[in-house]
Amino acid sequence: MKKLLLASAAGALIAGSAGAEDIKLGISLGFTGPLESMAPDMGRGAELAMKEVTDSGLLLDGSTVTAVQGDSTCADAAAAVATVERLISAEGVKGIIGGMCSGETIASLENVAKPNGIVMISPSATSPALSDIEDNGLFFRTSPSDARQGQVMADIIMSRGIDTVAVTYTNNDYGKGLADSFQAAFEAAGGTVTVNAAHDDGKADYSAEVAALASAGGDALVVAGYVDQGGSGVVRASLDTGAFDTFVFPDGMVGNQLVENFGSEIDGSFGQNPAAEGEGRDTYLKLAEEAGFDGSGAFSAEAYDAAALILLSMAAAGSSDPAEYKEKVMDIANEPGEKILPGELAKALEIINGGGDVDYVGATSVDLVGGGESAGIYREVAFTDGKMEVVGYR
Repeated sequence: MKKLLLASAAGALIAGSAGAEDIKLGISLGFTGPLESMAPDMGRGAELAMKEVTDSGLLLDGSTVTAVQGDSTCADAAAAVATVERLISAEGVKGIIGGMCSGETIASLENVAKPNGIVMISPSATSPALSDIEDNGLFFRTSPSDARQGQVMADIIMSRGIDTVAVTYTNNDYGKGLADSFQAAFEAAGGTVTVNAAHDDGKADYSAEVAALASAGGDALVVAGYVDQGGSGVVRASLDTGAFDTFVFPDGMVGNQLVENFGSEIDGSFGQNPAAEGEGRDTYLKLAEEAGFDGSGAFSAEAYDAAALILLSMAAAGSSDPAEYKEKVMDIANEPGEKILPGELAKALEIINGGGDVDYVGATSVDLVGGGESAGIYREVAFTDGKMEVVGYR
């Protein structure tokens, strides 16, 4: 896997001062697998925060930050565990941005990160099971739980006058958790789920699954799947057979790849994914554009925020030791303190180094609740004339 040294010449000179380190952070994302189209811009988001901190020369006596990428595959828990084991044991990372998908994140946390005392902040693992997992205070996430997404999705569907839907979900922790939370919220609001059925990824033909969904009926089909895998396969089969023409897309499906796959064929469909509005997001999009990548990609902003939280927590603890800085993550993410937006990490470090407090708002209006997960803001999107447009926030 490639190793990216994110240090300017000036930062490198400063790093020669007493106490400076070359701090390695792991990026464990599905660079191959069912969400591979999303992973590159997520990785670049995390690297952007690391570069910003390195270039400031203000972290722990001028320490530099090196990003070490690892492919979690998103879907293969054993591969993800091996990747995280390499990042920790061979590369010596002091924290990990990741995992990406919920099942592999759970496996990596329980089998490797927790036994080794390494902090993980996931930008995109959303299973409700992660809310209560025993993590020794090492796991956080900048994306909200699907318990919240299920409620938001139910509200959006009902607001559009649709009260009967079929549901298909990818057969893993993420898919089942989201499908179940959605069904509970939708039925509590008076809606009807005609069928709630799993589909497996990696199949060439989804006509049988679609036939069963069509038999159950519904005014729309909720596709809680992956855009680079079975989710798009189900949509393709539905369109080809005329089984459904209106789809509801949660976060694993919402992205530019969906538009590339289907264009105007999914006009009239809609969905949601985590994304805040306001100055923080606007600033991040501009910074990403200047850095040469698309910051509007799903979970890219969350990855920037995950890396920023780790590094600012190190500064607050005065140490890159996860056992020390894990205690500062919630303090950095929440009030009190001066609010910090993307591009202001140097300012945050100055305040922290001077003994002050910061409230990291970041690109996604970070506010960590419970055991350390995002309270959650979602953007509602609609598909019109072959394009995806944002129509509101919830």
